[in-house]
Amino acid sequence: MKTFSATAVQMVSTPDVADNLKTATALIERAVDAGSALVVLPEYFAIMGLRDTDKLAVAEAFGSGLIQDFLAAQAERHGIWLVGGTVPLAAPGARRIRNASLVFDPSGSCAGRYDKIHLFGFDNGNEHYAEADTIEAGETPLVLDTSFGRLGVAVCYDLRFPELFRQAGHVDVWALPAAFTATTGRAHWEVLLRSRAIENQCFVVASAQGGVHRSGRETWGHSMIVDPWGQVLASHDVGAGLASAELKASQLERVRKVLPALSHRRL
Repeated sequence: MKTFSATAVQMVSTPDVADNLKTATALIERAVDAGSALVVLPEYFAIMGLRDTDKLAVAEAFGSGLIQDFLAAQAERHGIWLVGGTVPLAAPGARRIRNASLVFDPSGSCAGRYDKIHLFGFDNGNEHYAEADTIEAGETPLVLDTSFGRLGVAVCYDLRFPELFRQAGHVDVWALPAAFTATTGRAHWEVLLRSRAIENQCFVVASAQGGVHRSGRETWGHSMIVDPWGQVLASHDVGAGLASAELKASQLERVRKVLPALSHRRL
């Protein structure tokens, strides 16, 4: 890995795709102005509908569509690595979508696709979420070699499944777009992010939805960047904004040298 700057973008996305893309444009520009070579957008950055089914109406075929064209253009325009939060991609043969995180390189080419593997389900009597009703689960993890190091991508609920991160081996940076609910985020968001960074001795760039959406759903926010020792380098609590930090290769190397836990594994 080499030292570089990264930004986790936080949004409070609406049901209006055009409005969300306008907001994302401004936030990406701010991240680039701050010197970021990696920018990560949150889950559902392009649409947070009034109903879970709203995203089906804007689903795109992989490789073509308004949202994907936007991401490619932004990456190329700014010469950055851009993790496109998640994009609703059409799933074959069913009225469901794939909740896909697309990674674009500085030329604007799609360098990788990760379809969210673990689908969120929650019901505490007051709040009910069942992603499997509208989303088809992915099957394959994603780790890419980039100009700054090895990049892994996971999405939101994946954070609760440490085996996904562990099986990927030595990853320098994990990008984690998310839309944690306020209820679960308040209890678990930071401790889970810090745990994944500590146990895998890597940086985590976690971009969240953060606020009250038009549907009434409240997301936790608190986008943050965590270093391999588990320290929070930057955070943004609520509302649209950025969490930016320099990710130092020397810090990664030092942690792995003084506590070579990854090489001590026996299981």
